[in-house]
Amino acid sequence: MAAVTSPESSPQPRVYFQTPPGGEESEVPVRKQGRVTVKYDRKELRKRLNLEEWIIERLTELYDCEEEAIPELEIDVDELLDMPSDGDRATRVKDLLVDCYKPTDDFVAELLDKIRGMQKLSTPQKK
Repeated sequence: MAAVTSPESSPQPRVYFQTPPGGEESEVPVRKQGRVTVKYDRKELRKRLNLEEWIIERLTELYDCEEEAIPELEIDVDELLDMPSDGDRATRVKDLLVDCYKPTDDFVAELLDKIRGMQKLSTPQKK
């Protein structure tokens, strides 16, 4: 890529990039920033992804099965964050895990500890 400065347009020189001769712009894929990462903080999204991976790992241990065989249940972190107390959150998670034959108290305590301080992620608004 060639750089061209244009001092007459402003007191400070500016750099403009041009496509090299013979090259096409389509050769280099342009990567646009995702809408989700624009609305949310990447660090918070990474924390949420790590939490979801941890939940899946722990559920496979609790149900003693592969990820695909975990009973259909959804632990909604945003729903838990909306609840007023840890007691309410613990009750909700235990209700979801009612058919698990292994003890779930450690899982519930760890989950509540991990979501403490997390931010609720609202659904991005479509334009």
